[in-house]
Amino acid sequence: MRTWRMRSRKRKRKKSSRLPDAVLGSIVSLLATKEGARTQAISRRWRPLWRSAPLNLVVNRELINKTHKLIDLIPKVLSEHRGPTRRFLLCFCIDDCYDKIEGWLSSQALDSLQELQLNPKLWFADRKKLYPLPPAACRFSPTLRVAKFHGFHLPDLIGHLSLKFPCLEQLTLERVTISEDALQSMLSGCPALESLELKENLGIARLCISSQTLKSLGFCVDSRYGGVFLQELVIEDAPCLERLLALDPKGGPATIRIICAPKLEILGMLSEDISELHLGRTIFQKGVAVSLTTKMHTMRVLVFSPVGPDLDAVVNFLKCFPCLERLYVIFQPLSRAIYYIGNARKYDPLHPIECFQLHLKKVVLKNYDGENSAFINFAKFFLLNAKALKEMKITSPYHRQHNFFANIQSKLRDQLRASPDAQIELRCGTRDYFTRNKHTHDLSMNDPFDMPSIGCWRCKELGLGDTTYQV
Repeated sequence: MRTWRMRSRKRKRKKSSRLPDAVLGSIVSLLATKEGARTQAISRRWRPLWRSAPLNLVVNRELINKTHKLIDLIPKVLSEHRGPTRRFLLCFCIDDCYDKIEGWLSSQALDSLQELQLNPKLWFADRKKLYPLPPAACRFSPTLRVAKFHGFHLPDLIGHLSLKFPCLEQLTLERVTISEDALQSMLSGCPALESLELKENLGIARLCISSQTLKSLGFCVDSRYGGVFLQELVIEDAPCLERLLALDPKGGPATIRIICAPKLEILGMLSEDISELHLGRTIFQKGVAVSLTTKMHTMRVLVFSPVGPDLDAVVNFLKCFPCLERLYVIFQPLSRAIYYIGNARKYDPLHPIECFQLHLKKVVLKNYDGENSAFINFAKFFLLNAKALKEMKITSPYHRQHNFFANIQSKLRDQLRASPDAQIELRCGTRDYFTRNKHTHDLSMNDPFDMPSIGCWRCKELGLGDTTYQV
């Protein structure tokens, strides 16, 4: 058996060695730094390939071992690698090597760099004492396709230089400080930008988006530490925008105005933390409809995070989106005294909710309290009235026994469902607010909120796996 395996490996090596150097080099360039370097041990033919193929240099703990220090390893790789560098990612303790970064970024090996990510480990650092972004990072503006800056101060010099990023498609700014003028200048120099993620940045009170290419925008605000944070987001002119993603239900700007986004398909998470939401001429204040005059027929996916089972607020949003296909409701915690407010809404067939007739096929309810009648009525409203419904997924925030789900099954089992074939799936899990959604830049995903359940930690401890119940 051992001899057969050795022969099989030799045959595979011979087959791969028949490929042209250009093809082998492309294969090597797709590997992580450590794996790419190891290909030199395959055969003599492979030894020069890694040093001449496009390099993906990812510097993190996995790359560093006991015999190499970070500050020694990076210049060694950059000086010995003869090919171009496609990607340079630094995930590091900045206090140890900040004075070295400028030199690394100035290396000729990084000319024509396409992807740059600088991610210092400063999770609990004073935001007012962040290191400035190394000036050499600006020299890649003509060639960058992907850029992520985390935990830096971006000086106003960026705006004064009027930098152009003609190839930039993805941009992430996380926990950085930057002025409004500098950010607006930076974005205006990105004619090919398709996805933008802004997370917990300081220095920007108002942001106006006007982009002919932007397809996805993710954002969240962290106001816990004071300073100037995003309070108003205006989508002024975004003809290609398809996704507007609030990445944390507690981290939305106070005001969002959508003036022109004719292709917007995915919106969420909406919550009461967004004090005012303008959808054209339709206005919501803390989730309550003040004016319902604009309908958005392009909207397919809506994510709403109400405080408790507020059916009136959800229904008002549904009226704005007649072609909605998927609805996610992530309940936020509320005191039990308020939970028991009546929430049984009567459906008026003379004034139907348009998406209930033909389009709404999937409803997901997370952090669902099945012991509360208001939650039961919330779910039944959709089961009794959504004629096109195909599936409803309900997840409890805690571990539950079989009797708990049996009780919900009996309450939701109704012969008068508007869609008799709709499948109802019940499971216990962990309280989930979708804050782990990291798909702002993944435009291939049809629905960035359609993610596997986290699962129930107690069920895993008991060896029960991810147990589901059908109604």
